[in-house]
Amino acid sequence: MPVLSRGKHRTPKSGACFMEFASYLAGESWSDHPACTHPVLASLARMVNDCSSDDARSRLALLIPSVIGLTGSDKRVEVAVALRAGCEALPVASLERQRALAVGVLTCERNASGLDLALAERMRPLIRAALDEAPDAERWARDFIGGVHSWSHTKFTPRTADTIIRVAVQGIGEACIADPDARLYTLLDHAINDCRALLGARSTDRAMHLPALA
Repeated sequence: MPVLSRGKHRTPKSGACFMEFASYLAGESWSDHPACTHPVLASLARMVNDCSSDDARSRLALLIPSVIGLTGSDKRVEVAVALRAGCEALPVASLERQRALAVGVLTCERNASGLDLALAERMRPLIRAALDEAPDAERWARDFIGGVHSWSHTKFTPRTADTIIRVAVQGIGEACIADPDARLYTLLDHAINDCRALLGARSTDRAMHLPALA
């Protein structure tokens, strides 16, 4: 079995990142961009893998089976994963990242409302709790958004989601908190649950037939 480590690997013998391990378990060709997982969730998993410490990374293996089968073309997934990342990082990130994340969270909130009002309503407590932890960043973000006349017409794309996710994961990984690894694990776990709620539990039956992780 491959061992989890940072970065991309040519073969299982040289190690595996989270998504390479997922491709291995799913029976796909070796890849860190396998078809078995939604691209935005896979992006989060790769970033969490790379930003986790060497000592803590092996715990992420417990989550690998749960991403297999969570895929599809549902545009809500991009917004939900980015929003989850932004909200969980906002309270602990540095001031500069907090401002960027606050803009990202408000962007996700607007797009969630346009895609699915029920989703937006479910996420509203998470959004409010995160912004309440960083009131200065929220004020800055709302002032910034107010000065960008085209903001309300800006399209939310996978690249938008990836940018928010990258800032969020790096913000947690470099935060001055007691256990950033635990927070990164929790973020990925919560994002997987969010995706399961949107896409259905199609990964569950497949994961049950996978070999046990050491």
